[in-house]
Amino acid sequence: MQRTRRNLLRNAATAAAGATLLASELPAQMQAPQKRAASGKPGPFPFTPVVGFGNLLFVSGIGCRVKGTIEEETKWVLDELEKNLTAAGSSLAKVLKMEVYLEDIKDFDRMNAVYKTRNWGPIFPARNTTQPAALPTGDYGIVVDCIAST
Repeated sequence: MQRTRRNLLRNAATAAAGATLLASELPAQMQAPQKRAASGKPGPFPFTPVVGFGNLLFVSGIGCRVKGTIEEETKWVLDELEKNLTAAGSSLAKVLKMEVYLEDIKDFDRMNAVYKTRNWGPIFPARNTTQPAALPTGDYGIVVDCIAST
């Protein structure tokens, strides 16, 4: 029994040494990605519009600033999202995960009709659509955020 434990410990130590050696051979940018502002100027609120980390982009919530139908508001926020992604060196086709927050979940089908017309690439991104208790953008019907690759 003790011999088995000794072998397990020896094998674990060998594996750890191998992993350390492999990690030391990775390019520096893969070893320790650094958080960076990828686009947009900080506004009056304490967040950055787009933060990059390695080859990932994290886009802060974009709420509609133009009152209209849910179709118009969806188009507006997706246009703004696309502008932010383009400025950061990405596109809608590189979006991996979307979060959609609707003021009224009954608008889901109408929002979705506009959403699916955009160029998301060969597959749609993973997505959640929810109705929160309140949106910080006032009376407007939609807020989106996403994670994309560069």
